[in-house]
Amino acid sequence: MTAQPDPAPVCPLCARPIPADAPQSLHHLIPKLRGGKGGPVVLLHHICHREIHATLSEADLARNYCTIEALRAHPRLAKFIAWVASRPPEFSSKVPGRRRKRRR
Repeated sequence: MTAQPDPAPVCPLCARPIPADAPQSLHHLIPKLRGGKGGPVVLLHHICHREIHATLSEADLARNYCTIEALRAHPRLAKFIAWVASRPPEFSSKVPGRRRKRRR
């Protein structure tokens, strides 16, 4: 009996497989600077991780978006997920600069 290779992990944000050679990163569900050091982390496509941080502040992530379900429900991230879902799993692109408004 031949051993089957382990299946690629699946990005919990976009639900696409994460190939071993695809850019990927770990996301702290509660930002480290907001008490999440040592807390739960999830493996994401790098493009998905960058989109999260381009959209939400660390305070918003800690307060309101500390679960995958909450992130997927965010209107801008939902639109991004719908867009990236049709791309191949190894797809990578530059994420535009910050889209969230800076506080003054």
